[in-house]
Amino acid sequence: MKVVIPGGSGQIGAVLARHLESCGHDVVLLSRRPRELPWRTVEWDGRTVGPWIEELDGADVVVNLAGRSVNCRYNRRNRDRIVRSRVESTRVVADALRRVVAPPRVWLQASTATLYAHRYDAPNDEQTGILGGNEQGVPETWRFSVDVARAWEEAANEVELPATRSVLLRTALVLSPDRDGVFDVLLGLVRKGLGGAQGDGRQFVSWIHDHDFCRAVDWLIDSEVAGPVNLASPNPVRNAEFMATLREAAGCRIGLPAANWMLEVGAFFMRTETELILKSRRVVPGRLLDAGFTFEFPTIAEAAADLVTRWRAARTAHPSPERARQVA
Repeated sequence: MKVVIPGGSGQIGAVLARHLESCGHDVVLLSRRPRELPWRTVEWDGRTVGPWIEELDGADVVVNLAGRSVNCRYNRRNRDRIVRSRVESTRVVADALRRVVAPPRVWLQASTATLYAHRYDAPNDEQTGILGGNEQGVPETWRFSVDVARAWEEAANEVELPATRSVLLRTALVLSPDRDGVFDVLLGLVRKGLGGAQGDGRQFVSWIHDHDFCRAVDWLIDSEVAGPVNLASPNPVRNAEFMATLREAAGCRIGLPAANWMLEVGAFFMRTETELILKSRRVVPGRLLDAGFTFEFPTIAEAAADLVTRWRAARTAHPSPERARQVA
């Protein structure tokens, strides 16, 4: 099977490409800045149809993960870049799928679980979940991320592709042991004694283990499911429990909490937004569960234990340049 992954040079793209190649599939990445990677990489600009369209003609699956990182300050310039990178890349993939003679049978289009409302009272599934944007008492910047998610999905739904089944991947935090991924960053805080509750710790964290993310992608490729699908563990937990579980898995007893004002100061200096930490994302995979999909790592305790073990093994086998110099 040939799988083309536009925007596949990031963490999630690496997780998925690694998995697909291990299964014997032909993986091709489309990147704005091609560099040496374990998989064949073809240049594209994410805006216009170019020679890269030949990779889609006759391919089996396209998984579009393109989009500028939201890990930044939401100033006007960054907002514009975030929106355009998602909408333009989605539209050009759709345009290419209309043009090719033999289009892929499946188009998996990235979206985000951030689309759902900030809430504590009940989980959000695809059928009954409340979409965000109208919550009271939350920062204005939180509405921006919902607007981005809506525009992203609307761009994918603008055209009809009779030969291609389209799925919107409303993905929660993908936890993998890869360097600089979200788990790596959080574990770094834990190991420094800073892995306590963030804010009041009541906000829900929706997440998915990287193995279950890849298994869900495999399942969606082989299924007949179309439309929005939540890629998240069936067991979101409150931030305080999430961080406590990471501490336990890492063997760290001390975890200093971070109040809201501390997070705001830290976010300012790190050039990011506190929404990524403080918004309550209580998302569950209703469609996957209803269809009989089973999770290998359904709880954060199981996931954290596996991820810490793999994280340690990876750092032992491939230490950072700084650590390698220290050892030498």
